[in-house]
Amino acid sequence: MVGRDRRARRKRADSTTKTNRANQPPVALTIAGSDSSAGAGIQADLKTFSALGVYGLTAVTCVVAEIPGKVSRIEPVSPRMVREQIEVLAKNFRISAVKTGLLCSRDIVAAAAEAIATVRRLFAQQIPVVIDPVMVATSGDRLLDTTAVDAYNKELFPLATLITPNLNEATLLLGATISDALTMAQAAKALANKYGTSILLKGGHLKGDRAIDLLFHKGKVTEFSARFVRGVATHGTGCTYSAAITAGLANGLSLQEAIKRAKKFVTNAIAQHFRWKHSGKRIDALRHCDSTW
Repeated sequence: MVGRDRRARRKRADSTTKTNRANQPPVALTIAGSDSSAGAGIQADLKTFSALGVYGLTAVTCVVAEIPGKVSRIEPVSPRMVREQIEVLAKNFRISAVKTGLLCSRDIVAAAAEAIATVRRLFAQQIPVVIDPVMVATSGDRLLDTTAVDAYNKELFPLATLITPNLNEATLLLGATISDALTMAQAAKALANKYGTSILLKGGHLKGDRAIDLLFHKGKVTEFSARFVRGVATHGTGCTYSAAITAGLANGLSLQEAIKRAKKFVTNAIAQHFRWKHSGKRIDALRHCDSTW
């Protein structure tokens, strides 16, 4: 009888814990642009957060009129508004992790950096900050001018727990060409030494059967590899990847565990993509779901 009572109490306690977890998920903040096609930016971040059990907050930096493969117009939000969004959220939510995406201009980069520093002071702890340095489009076009890149270097990167450049962005930051796995490893180490933080260098632009990313963390290189999914023309993979890492950190995973899970998540999002045909054109979009877990 006593044993049954104990089991019943334990079962009720476990049920209460699960209910509290479902009703009070960890909170993550994304500071990024709004993508009207909902495949990238804050829309992709929110879908990813939700799929991975995290409640997402947003600070919009700019509004982007776009579809996969084409940006029609970008209009920035004022730096003051960016700061205000972040500060009012920090006063009312217990933020467990932060990520940044497209920041548009030098003043917005500076505003985001100032607000993130304020958030850390408010919570009196080193909240994980994942910086996705959205500087170069997939097409190779520059998205930020030199002054904005300088603001990243001086004001935002010093706050980062992890920086997640693609090969084009790493080339811009280092001024060196990256063409294979060897130069990737050298670049990841060089970036980590330059900025004094962990670097996840994304190698999806290299040709091959595997999409290989390299993490340089605490003096060690770790490879994260997945099959390269071909025949899918979408956007938002970098946003989704960094958002999934942020969700993992908000959930208390180690950096390596968060990246490993995020790599599987983004690979699955590409492989199980949505596809529409309209006016003779094909549009692909990532499927943000947690079916891999």
